[in-house]
Amino acid sequence: MKILLLAGEESGLIYARRLKELLAGDEVRGFGDYGFKTADLAVMGFAAVVRRLKYFIGVKRTMERAIDEWRPDVLCTIDYPGMNLKLAAYAKERGVRTVHVVCPQVWAWKAGRIPKIEASLDRLCCFFPFEPSLFKPGFADFVGHPLAEQFRSLGRTAHEGSGKLVAILPGSRIGEIERILPTMLEALKLLPPVKAVVPAANEKALEAVRATLRHLGRREGDGLTVRLGGARELLLQADCAVVASGTATLEAALAGCPTALVYKVDAFLAWFARRVIKGVKHIGLANIIWEKSGADGPEPMPELIQEDFTAERVAGTIGPWLSDPAARKAATAALEAVVKRLDTGGSSIARIVAAIRNT
Repeated sequence: MKILLLAGEESGLIYARRLKELLAGDEVRGFGDYGFKTADLAVMGFAAVVRRLKYFIGVKRTMERAIDEWRPDVLCTIDYPGMNLKLAAYAKERGVRTVHVVCPQVWAWKAGRIPKIEASLDRLCCFFPFEPSLFKPGFADFVGHPLAEQFRSLGRTAHEGSGKLVAILPGSRIGEIERILPTMLEALKLLPPVKAVVPAANEKALEAVRATLRHLGRREGDGLTVRLGGARELLLQADCAVVASGTATLEAALAGCPTALVYKVDAFLAWFARRVIKGVKHIGLANIIWEKSGADGPEPMPELIQEDFTAERVAGTIGPWLSDPAARKAATAALEAVVKRLDTGGSSIARIVAAIRNT
């Protein structure tokens, strides 16, 4: 079987690698086989996309030619809906079976896209239990979340050395790092001395973190460590974390690490988002699961967004987790109650492979 497997961001690439392991007997191609790097594809924000519009048009046309010339049996797209769903529609029109992994966030905004999504795909694999009911019967399946499966057998581990350990995850995109990391670091100055670690997602992110430190006049050392990768291991060890909105916040929840979710975008995007996102009250995945379950009380992962994202608010949020064991225990229990909803007890990747083969 010939399978075109397209993941446009780091999180999707992780799932793609695991899928390829189970599809070892098939011929599998991806963006990388056509000269495109994940780090170049992963940009965020309207202005950033417009600046690189010519590049993305070239990516789309190249992949359309690949569909026409290589003629895959199945196109499996993973997240990255802006590009991938267009390619799925193109492929389906030409008789190629289409499977998409990770439900577009129609539960947050643009519910009117549902008929178009159904027309573009043969099968949709959802990571959250509330998503399949949004679509026509038999179209979407809850396969469980791969991250829940991976964390199933892991446990909290003690970190080396004395003192408190704080995980600092400012995102993987350069723009995110430049906007978010300075406030994260400023918050650390308002706390008693801690050991803080920044695990960069890739080489470009590592370079951006270090460039930001230079711009701020900060140096590694004196309680601050920057390294390449190891975010998951860090979250399983850290006493608490400050994490930019995204998949990493779900990993923090699965690791049972009390976390302050933070985010900041340019003013226009913030204005736009506040007017179009109507389906949920939160942006963090753990909080959305909690919200959709109908739970009461405070959200399990405090969100500090836009004007609420200040050094003082961050320090005030994570400070009790560093000084009060009872507060930390309560925060951990709240996260555990949410993430248990994501684990079906089986293999989500195996279910996706079954969808690819049986669509």
